[in-house]
Amino acid sequence: MIKVYRTTATIKAEQFDGSNEMIERYDMGFQLAPNGKGGAIIKTLEGDLLVHVGDWIATGVNGEHWPIADDVFKKTYAELPVIPKNVIRQSNPNESHGCQPGNERGTDN
Repeated sequence: MIKVYRTTATIKAEQFDGSNEMIERYDMGFQLAPNGKGGAIIKTLEGDLLVHVGDWIATGVNGEHWPIADDVFKKTYAELPVIPKNVIRQSNPNESHGCQPGNERGTDN
């Protein structure tokens, strides 16, 4: 019987723009593809793979990289919201917020 699974790991990804900065960041080389389009070669766990401008470069939980075609990326991944650090407030567990045990309405009476 076929079962349905989803991944629970998050990845980091950025869209490849062909810039020298990205080529250096991911330690890539340049190669001309058989169709005449240029691309960069990225080292992955499966070997060297070609990345075209517009593809996404994913980084996994162990720092490994792999390319994902733009259309596949858009169908498979959703961006997670980023909460600015100044919005996150850590509560002190000893701090009273006006809610005593057994008093769920938050009044002290």
